[in-house]
Amino acid sequence: MQTAESLRRTITVTEELQSVVKTMKALAGVNIRQYERAAHAVAEYNRTIEMGLQVALRELPLHLFAPIPEAGAKLAAVVFGSDQGMCGQLNDQVVDYASRALGKLAHRHKEQKTVAVGVRAAAQLEGSGRAVAGTVQVPSSTAGITTAVEEVLNLIEDWHFSQGIELVLLFYARPVSGAWYRVKGVRMLPVDEEWIHSLRVRPWPSKVLPVFTMDQTRLFHSLIREYLFVSLFRAFAESLASENASRLASMQVAERNIEERLHALTTESRQLRQATITSELLDIISAYEALRDRRR
Repeated sequence: MQTAESLRRTITVTEELQSVVKTMKALAGVNIRQYERAAHAVAEYNRTIEMGLQVALRELPLHLFAPIPEAGAKLAAVVFGSDQGMCGQLNDQVVDYASRALGKLAHRHKEQKTVAVGVRAAAQLEGSGRAVAGTVQVPSSTAGITTAVEEVLNLIEDWHFSQGIELVLLFYARPVSGAWYRVKGVRMLPVDEEWIHSLRVRPWPSKVLPVFTMDQTRLFHSLIREYLFVSLFRAFAESLASENASRLASMQVAERNIEERLHALTTESRQLRQATITSELLDIISAYEALRDRRR
């Protein structure tokens, strides 16, 4: 059984830990909102890109974009995880989902390259037996997402042109509601032909059709690169929102556990203090009885 002094120290340390957990919980909640706003903002930008493509595609032939790769094409995957801990099972779930999906594609895409976003995701991938060709640091704020996106884009472009990689997949967690998220896989390259065709035939929302003076092919390629940028930016923003959602859920569980632990420690401290007081009273009574008997 602990002494009163050791119990007081344990209670103090637990209260300090409770304060840290509450701070992390508040920060996670704030981060979720800012990353969700970033994802919403880039979705608005994506609509602008689609409208630009809608105009450009009216005068472009269909052969300008790459067809869907056939069996045997090289594959690259970008797996989004975290650099920091205390985010629950997010890394385990994303890596497990990506490993199972890539395993199913292995018979058709034997040559696979994997990029990990976050050192913890990289460690999980290597632990599952999958080689990691590159690791990208997870942005610490929305301001750092653009730099990370450019880094991944440059890596994908290098692989596409120097090594002939035609199929690029993204695996990341997407927030659903509150502290819940769902892991998903998205094909980034090649660009979906059905999506391109739907933009080509989509009616323009107004009676005035915009015109452009830029070379058609250059304009199309520039817009496609912006589309790829938006796809990666959204993946980063939603992955970071999911990471903080998972951290928020973990902190909520930790907060409940700490409160239960504090309640147990406080109860034990009160019982120990009561036992000490009772023991001291018994000692006084015993001493009084002994003195009274001696006087008699």
